[in-house]
Parts: sequence; C-alpha cells; structure tokens
Amino acid sequence: MNLYFFIKSLCTLVFSTVFALSFAQTMVNGTVKTTLGTPVHGANVFIENTYDGATTNADGTFSFTSTSTGIVVLKISMIGFQTVRFEQDITTLKKLDVRLVEAIKALDPVILSAGSFHAGDASEVSVMDALDVVTTAGVAGDFIAALQTLPGTQTVGEDGRLFVRGGSADETQVFIDGLNVFKPYIPTSPNNPTRGRYSPFLFDGITFSTGGYSAEFGNALSSVLLLNTIDEPKDTETTISLMSLGLGLGHTEKWDKDALSVNMNYINLAPYNALIPDKTTWIKLPESMAGETVYRHKFTQGMFKFYSAFDYTRFSTDEDIVGEDQQQRFDLNNANWYSNTSYKGLIGAKSKISTGLSYSKSKLQINENEVNVEQQAQGIHAKVVLTHDVSKMLSLNYGAELMYTDFVEQIGLTTNEKFENSFKGQLSSAFVETDFEFTNRFAGKFGLRLDHHSMVDQPRFAPRVSLAYRINKGEQCSLAYGNFYQTPFNDLLKFHPDIEFQKADHYLLNYQWKQRKQLLRTEIYYKNYQNLLTYTTQNKGVLENIQNEGMGYAAGLDLFWKDSKSIDFLTYWLSYSYLDTKRKFQDYPTQVMPSFATKHNASIVTKYWIDAWRSQWGMTYNFTSGRPYNNPNSPNFMSGRTKHYHNLSLNWSYLISPQKILYFSVTNIFGFDQVFGYEYARKANANGVFIRKPIVPSAKRGFFVGFFWTLSTNKSLNQLDNL
Repeated sequence: MNLYFFIKSLCTLVFSTVFALSFAQTMVNGTVKTTLGTPVHGANVFIENTYDGATTNADGTFSFTSTSTGIVVLKISMIGFQTVRFEQDITTLKKLDVRLVEAIKALDPVILSAGSFHAGDASEVSVMDALDVVTTAGVAGDFIAALQTLPGTQTVGEDGRLFVRGGSADETQVFIDGLNVFKPYIPTSPNNPTRGRYSPFLFDGITFSTGGYSAEFGNALSSVLLLNTIDEPKDTETTISLMSLGLGLGHTEKWDKDALSVNMNYINLAPYNALIPDKTTWIKLPESMAGETVYRHKFTQGMFKFYSAFDYTRFSTDEDIVGEDQQQRFDLNNANWYSNTSYKGLIGAKSKISTGLSYSKSKLQINENEVNVEQQAQGIHAKVVLTHDVSKMLSLNYGAELMYTDFVEQIGLTTNEKFENSFKGQLSSAFVETDFEFTNRFAGKFGLRLDHHSMVDQPRFAPRVSLAYRINKGEQCSLAYGNFYQTPFNDLLKFHPDIEFQKADHYLLNYQWKQRKQLLRTEIYYKNYQNLLTYTTQNKGVLENIQNEGMGYAAGLDLFWKDSKSIDFLTYWLSYSYLDTKRKFQDYPTQVMPSFATKHNASIVTKYWIDAWRSQWGMTYNFTSGRPYNNPNSPNFMSGRTKHYHNLSLNWSYLISPQKILYFSVTNIFGFDQVFGYEYARKANANGVFIRKPIVPSAKRGFFVGFFWTLSTNKSLNQLDNL
C-alpha cells in the first residue's frame, strides 16, 4: 500500500515537472537581412549568458526555443557586420526583422584615392614603395625625378621641377611632416635642370596628389607633395658613400625612446668634368655642401620630431648670347636653411593632435651680365590639426595654419643704379573636413577651407568633396571635386603686392584595381583655371600691367600599371598620360598650350634582381611628344613644336658583401638628340630674321659610379634600398 502511494506520488511529480517545463520554453524567431534587404546566411543568433541560439538559414530565417524568462539580451552577429543587440522581455522576441549594417573597416575598407599617389608608409594605395623611389634608373637618387615616371607629370628637361597636369612648377607645393617647404629646389642657371634639395634617405612616406587633394592643404593650384620623415630607424648604423660626384657620410643612433640621424655630403663636379667634359663653359664648376638631421622622441602616446637641413651651392659660367659674338657671365651663390618641429599624438581614446612649426631662410646672389641681384627670403609656417573619431563611421578633422613670408630683392646695375623690391605677406587659413564611411563599400570626404592673405582684399572659401565606392575586394571607383586657390608667386608680388588669388577647379574620376603585388589605375580629369596672372615685360626684366586676367583649362587621361607578381624578382610599371590644355597667362597674348606642356607622356620602369649575380638591374624609358615654342619669325604665336623626347637609362647595383655595394648608372644610353626648345636672338639680323639656338642638355649622356658601405651590428643592413 505504501509502495503504491509512493509510485503514484513520484509519477505525479515527474509529470507535473515535465508539464511545467514544456510551458516554460519560449519560441524566439525572425529574419536577418542586410540594409539592402539581402538575406544573411550563417549569422549567429543567441541569448547572452545561455546556450540557447541558432544560426540563420539561406533565406536569413532563424528559430529556437529558450527556457529563459523575463528581460533577456538577444545578440545577432556576423563577420563584416555590426553586432545587433535587443534587450527586452523574451516573450516579445518573435517575428523579428533584423537589419545588419556593414562593420566599417572590419573587412577591406574603401580608400579615397582619386588624384593621390602614395609611396611607402604602409599606405593602402601605394603605387611606389620607398625602394622604388630611389632605385629608378636615371633619377640619381632624386625623388622628384622618380615621381616624374608617374602619370600626370610632365618631363621638362631644362627645368627639372614637378609639372603636373598642365600646371607650371610653381603650382605644386612641397611639405615635410605636414609643414611647408618654401624653397624645395636647388637654384641653377637658365636652361639647366635643378633637383630637389632633400635626400630621400630620411623619408619613408610620400604622398603625391596630382589633384583634388585634402582641404588640410592649400595655396597650390595643381598638386601637393607630402614627405614624411622616418618615425623609427631600424638600427644604429653608419653609412659611407664614395661617388663620382662627391662624398657622403651618415650616422643613425637609436636608443630606447630616442633616435638621431645625421647625413652630410659634399658634391664637386670638377673631377667628373675633367674626365667627361660637357658643352658648358665653366668658370667655376658646381660645388655644394649639404647636411640634414632628424631627432625623434617617442612618448607613451605620441612622437616628437625635429628636422633641419642646410645646403650651400655655388658655380660660375660663361654663356653664349644668341646672335652675338660674345658671352655673358653668370655667377650664382645660394645658401638655404630649413628647420621644423612637429608632434603627433593621442588625446584620450578617440582624438589625435598634429602640430608643428617650420622656419626657412634663403639667400641667393646672382651676377648676370654685370647685373647684381641679391634676394633674401624668410618663411614661417605654424600649424595645428585635431582629429576626432566621432563614431565608427565618422571622423572629424579640423585645424588652422599661418604662413608668413618676408622677401627682399636688391638689384645693382653697372650704371650704379640700384633698385629694391620687397614685400611681407601673411596667409591665414582654417579648414574642417569629415571622413564619413557610409558602408564598408561607400565612403566620402567633405571639406571646406578658408584662406585670407594680408595683400588680398577678400577671403576665399574652397569646398572639396571626395567619394569612393568599392565594387568588390580590390576594385573601386572614386571621384573628387574642389576649388583651389594660390597667392601670386614671389617674382610677381615684388612688383605688385595687391593682386587677387589665382583659382583652379578640379574634377576627377578614378578607377582602381588592386591585387597582391599588382595595381591598375585609370583617371580622367578636368581643371578650369581662373584669375591667372598676366603682365607685359619691359627692359631689365621689369614686369608691368600685372592683372588677374588669365584663364585656361587642362583635361586628360592618366593610366598606370604596376606588377611585381608575374615574373619572379621583377618589378615593373607602365604609365601613360594624355593632356589637352590651353591657357592665357604671363605675357601670352592669346590662349594656347604653354611651352612646358606636351600631349603625350609615357614611362616604362623595370627593376630585376639576379640572385646568382647578387645584383639588381634597372631600366627606365621616358617618352614625351613635342613641346610648343614661340618662333618670332612666324606670325602665329607658339606654333612651333620640338622633336619628340626619348631617354633610356640603365643602372646596376652589385653586392660585394652584405654591407658593401658597388653602383653604376648611365642616362640616355643611346645618345638620343634631345631638344627642349629654342632660344632666339633679342633682335632680328639684317635680313629681318631672328637667329636661334636649340636648348639641349649640357651632355648627351650622364654617368654615375658609387661605392656605399654600411656599418652596423645588424650585418644584413645595407643601402640597397637607397640606390
């Protein structure tokens, strides 16, 4: 009897418990889709702190039961999307319609690349790395010359500066660690190419914007070149360079949180010219001394840098006067000093600051045909930039800067007449810019810049917009639009200080395809120029009637292909640019293609490592179609065209040992006749004809030999990356 009641009671208890549990289970279900309505397959759906959950089916649906009661936290997660979280009563979690938003930067993010080339600095859109910049045949370690192998640039052989998309060289600004370089090029005599002042050895990040650049940078109609010094050197080392043109010595000392790098070099063309003379009548062959230093200190959340560079150059020549049986003397002495300090670091968890101050001083003395010209220029640039990550999708970048210029020119004539031209100008600017990543495929940059110059009456507002859409992994389209203003150049401000900003509107459309070690870029653009400076030229080089009456346009197509994958140990790139441009500016009487522009430009660059020979071979071929020039014997202005330009250069780097390198290079190896234009006599001869002479290189070929030795505890370090 007792057993009967025990069994009955036990069965009743079990039945009641099972019955109660069956009623305590709650169904949770719904559908998971993207914001575009596409079902998400394989998303994880679960209740936090339990084992209750499921994964979505191919149609995005899910369903499971849970014994949880009351308020619960339901999470829906999927790689590449932001996690969704519901915190509510479990009985309400039915027939859910969940929309997942792509997680910005969780996968391959879209990159704003219209108009922008990057080199080194771990950039997502690098077209050249640090090795490429300085191992390109024919550039002799000049990063300016290396950049001239990229599309959008013009080869102007008698000048050597950066000419970008129909713009003059003065329309490109150079910055080091975000601060303006007022005198980026070494001065030279007329019709002889210059080169950049600064050695590539201390830089690892280069951004070259051929148009449509950020609102953070201004006072440039065509492009900006941003150079970033190395944050942290690899090791303590000493470098010794013995070259056919001079000597070089460098040392880097690295500590725990500090590092100091010093480079010095001395260049003298006399020994080289004695072996391989050129066409120039030298009185004093070019001689220069230069030095650079970078000090770095790492803080817990930031980096302080001090960069300083000094160079001195002098030479003297006798130059032929076209149409006359005599020569004129040209003497040049130049000393230049540039220094900047910068700091970049974090402020809290979501903010960054970048600030800096630069100072530049240059003294130039020229004696040309017994006319003495002395110029002194000083420049100061102060800047502060703040960046805030407002959310995963939005960041805010804003700042202000001040540029101050003090320019004085004194001219002395043989008649004891003296003239002085001078000005002091201050450019104040502020900008704000937002980076908004709408989805993982679509991003935009929206900026506004304000510029006010002390010599220009009205401030100028410059809106700028960049958009990019990632089609799929490694493939995207970008477009950019912006207004760009620039103050008149020093050579015009000294005559007429109260003239307006020059203006250019940029329109760019870019397509980019990128895979591992392969890159294809195509870009079309249009630039509309307004308020360009016009003037008339009087005797003694005095400019008169300076006004903002110039105008013009530049339109074109740029193509770039780089491949380091197809053939082992071979890296090569191909670039092509088509340019259609006309402008009325300077003393041009009508709107025509300017003398520095060409319709077609192409480059082929190759670098090949031969392991068995412990050697790297390089080849660069440049082609440029004929350039316009004005023939005073013709009634049509700028109707002449030079012959096409060809140049094939080779180099060879041989590793004698891991830290010793022997280097050879030769430019224009086939001796192509290169004509950059023509110089005409000042007066017509008895037959009414203006005699001319071609503007050509001083030598058909250039040769360079160097021995580079690295001393360090790391026996594998050498200077191959710098050759």
